[in-house]
This record gives sequence, C-alpha cells and structure tokens, in this order.
Amino acid sequence: MSSIKVGIEIIIMFFVLVTIHEWGHFYFAKRAGILVREFAIGFGPKLFSYKKGETRYTLRLLPIGGFVRMAGEDPEIVQINPGQTIGLKLENNRATHIYLDQLNTLKDSVIGVVESIDIEDKLEIVLEIDGDRQVYPVDAQAVMVTRGKETQIAPLDRQFGSKSIGQRALSIFAGPLMNFLLAALLFLIFISLSGVAKNVKLDSVDPNKAAARAGLQAGDVVVSVEGKQVGTDISSFTDMIHQSAEKPMTWVIERNNQSKTIQVTPENVNGSGVVGVAITSDTRKATVPEALHGTWYMMTNSTKQILYGFKILIFGQFKLDDLGGPVRIVEVTSDYANHGIASLIGWAGLLSLYLGLFNLLPIPALDGSRLVFLGLEAIRGKPVDPSRESMVHFIGFAMLMLLMIAVTYNDILRLFKG
Repeated sequence: MSSIKVGIEIIIMFFVLVTIHEWGHFYFAKRAGILVREFAIGFGPKLFSYKKGETRYTLRLLPIGGFVRMAGEDPEIVQINPGQTIGLKLENNRATHIYLDQLNTLKDSVIGVVESIDIEDKLEIVLEIDGDRQVYPVDAQAVMVTRGKETQIAPLDRQFGSKSIGQRALSIFAGPLMNFLLAALLFLIFISLSGVAKNVKLDSVDPNKAAARAGLQAGDVVVSVEGKQVGTDISSFTDMIHQSAEKPMTWVIERNNQSKTIQVTPENVNGSGVVGVAITSDTRKATVPEALHGTWYMMTNSTKQILYGFKILIFGQFKLDDLGGPVRIVEVTSDYANHGIASLIGWAGLLSLYLGLFNLLPIPALDGSRLVFLGLEAIRGKPVDPSRESMVHFIGFAMLMLLMIAVTYNDILRLFKG
C-alpha cells in the first residue's frame, strides 16, 4: 500500500476518533443550554477556522487531541470595568455590540463612560453620556468587540457552572461515552468484514520443534486434544499446550479430509509447553448473534487489557520504552493499514476504546479529573474555587505535554536505532 494512502487513512482515523469524542461534549453541552465558544481538533496555532452560529470550529496544528471550550468553564478573558469608555451598537434600543476600542471609527453608535455594567445577570449597561445617565438593556447574544475580534457574552444561564451537577457531568462524560459507542461499532464492522473462525488450523510448523517431529504439517485442522473438542476455541487450545510441558498429548487432526491421530509432547520452555506452531483458522461470514457476541467479547476483553496496562503505568512497573506517543501510534497504524481495511478498523476500535478509558482517569486536565471535581461539589454542597480548579487542570495539562514530548523523543530515537 502506498505511503500516501496510508497517511490519508491515518489522518482520517485520527480525525474521526477525536471528532466523535469532542462531539459528545458539544452535543450534550448544547442540549443543556451551555454556550459553546469553540469546537477544536488539535492544539496549538490555528490552521483553519470558521464560525457557524455561536460556535467557532477550528483545526489546529498539533494532532494530539481536541477540546470544546464552554462559556464559564474557565474564567472569561474580556472584562469591562466602571470608568471605561465604550461604544454600543443598538437595535430596537438593545445593545447588540459592545466596542472596547477604536471608538473614533464607530458610526451610528452610542459612546459613553461605564457607570455600571452587568452582562451576566441583569443584562444591563449604565453609561454616562455628556453628563446624562443612560440605561441600556443588553441582548442575550450581544458580542464584545476588541481589536476587531468578537466575543459573545455569556449570561449566567448559558454558563457551564450554572447548570446542574448532572447536566455538567453528562456534558463531560459524553466524550468518553461516544468513544465507547464508536469502538463497539468499529468492532462490529471488523467482525462483519473478517468473519468468524470455523476451526483451529496450523498456519505454519517450525521444522525444529515438537510438532514437526510428531508429523504435524501446515494446513492441519485440529479437531480434538486429549479427547476434548477444540472447535474454534484457540485460547483454550493454546492453554492446554502451555499446561502440558513434557507431557504426551493425543491430537486428532484432519488433513485432506482424512482424520489422523498424532501424539505430541510439548517442550518445556521456561515452565510452559511449546510445540512450535503458528495458529490460524478458516473463517466464514458471521451471523448477527455471532457478530454481537464477538463485539461484546472484544469490548470486555480489550477493556480488561487496557485497564491492566493502566495498573502497570500507575504503579510504576514500566520503562519509557513501554510507552508510545504519536510517532509510535502512526507506526503501528501503518502496519495495520498494510494488512487491509478490516485490520485497520479493528485497530481504530481499540484506539477509540483506549481514548475513552484514558480520558476517564482522574488525571488533571482529563475528563476524569473534571468528574472528580463535580463529585467533590456534590459532597461539599458547593463548587471548588474555579481559579484553583483551573490551576490544577493547567498543571496537569503541562505535565501531560512534557510526558508526550519525552515519549515522542524516545520514539524518534527508537526509529533511528531500528
């Protein structure tokens, strides 16, 4: 497969995994009435940006994630203070635009000194104009304009913090939830494309190992071992071999439509039985129940493996070489892409599941950490100081970026070392 095609497939896969995650946040935030300021794929400088409705959609330089910026989730940047001179554009006597600079260029606008301002609760601005006090109501979707940049105001009922704990928790949990649903869908497609096993078959036989000495050949279908039918259960078959080191085993195999009984004695390698075969299977199209059962098995089994990996990571039983960053993910994805679309879809499902589970870890800056803060709020009956929470998430994000840089650097070194 050409490197260009593989590159396009990797980009599409990344885009889908991140977009579905952020769309979960976006959709449930909008359902709760929260103003979503930005829907971003990637971090860093903007490559592409356009605004539709209240939300700006951006594509950013660094393909290491994405974010949905909700009003009130972090302290708002633009502030207006009493004594400041501003300009107002009015429609039906309501302020729709609030200008903070370049006031001498304004036409058909009201200019005055701010006496008082409330654009969160009362939605009202009081200006002193030529010694007179004027009160102007503010439109709920009014925008503040500074240096030509527009920022929509966020009344309290449109801010993240004004919503119930349940609504906020759902808006946060929806990101990982979408990844779980996508993983299940991709696993289902993978099984539908690749089919299900209809036997256990020897793909290759090492000429110097026990299987070859016993007379086994590539292409043999294993029917039973020690009187137990093997069927399609590769896992049980390999477990029986591993548990039978230096113990004779009776295999019934099928070769050229003829049944043969063969005695095999696995070698003892580090306490585990080994016969020297690579195992595969013939496949057939999966029925609907089989596809659903297979999807459930892949979801649960992959979840167990991922959580075990997290356990090793958390308790420090790992080396830097055990971790992989964007470079390693691209490398592995290329390998799967070269094995066909079904293989790539299965790998994408695993990545989607990993992304959902990873984001639920209680690490600052991740969704799991935000859910922890909401849990503390539910217990305490009041929210944690937003500035302190923001600082925790900022420090966590910085640490994750440092780890990402270290892992990426190690991946690049590993590539050059071969």
